[in-house]
Amino acid sequence: MILKVKVIPRARRNDIKLLGEDSLKIHLVAPAVSNKANEALVEILAHYYTVKKNQVWIVRGKHSRNKVVEINAR
Repeated sequence: MILKVKVIPRARRNDIKLLGEDSLKIHLVAPAVSNKANEALVEILAHYYTVKKNQVWIVRGKHSRNKVVEINAR
C-alpha cells in the first residue's frame, strides 16, 4: 500500500487524520531533528496499520513534510 503523508512535527500530540483514500495528515510530537520525526512517523504508522516497523518505508520525502510511504502488510 502506498500512502501520501503530510507530516506536522512538534505538534502538541500525535494524531492521524484521513484526508482521502490514500492520503493522511499526521501530527507528531517529535521534532524534525536528527531523523526523530521520521522514526516517530514509522512507529505511528506501524501501530495504526498493525504491522511491524520494518514493514513501513519512507519512499520519498525523507527531508520534507510531504512524504510517500509504503506499507507492506503481508
